[in-house]
Amino acid sequence: MDGFTPLSATLGGLMIGASAALLLLLNGRIAGISGILGGLFAPASGGIGWRLAFLAGLVLAPPVYAALGGGLPSVTIDASFPLLAVAGLLVGFGARLGAGCTSGHGVCGIGRGSPRSLVATVTFMAVAILTVLLTRHWLGA
Repeated sequence: MDGFTPLSATLGGLMIGASAALLLLLNGRIAGISGILGGLFAPASGGIGWRLAFLAGLVLAPPVYAALGGGLPSVTIDASFPLLAVAGLLVGFGARLGAGCTSGHGVCGIGRGSPRSLVATVTFMAVAILTVLLTRHWLGA
């Protein structure tokens, strides 16, 4: 792994866990990003404000961190736009099929001891491992 820093990884994990726990404790909501985003398209009464605030925090945190002097990693994407679009659609389909995403199942569901979330997370990880093996090692893409 390039650029692995245990301290920043630990702090990031603690911040993710704390935000998920606070959202559950203070709002009674699960911090699953696909559910939060999807809830904007079919909102319940009083469900828009906290969703927008949560998503704004996700989008605005990196530029605020950079403005405060933090260094952001350089990102290089070697895939074409059509490939990225198909990948994004497949991830969205998988999140709907699995009734949630890795943040909802992996971070929040496993933390709550949900057997369904454990199965979903194991499935997500197994498919991810097989995808990397297939595309990078067997097909040489």
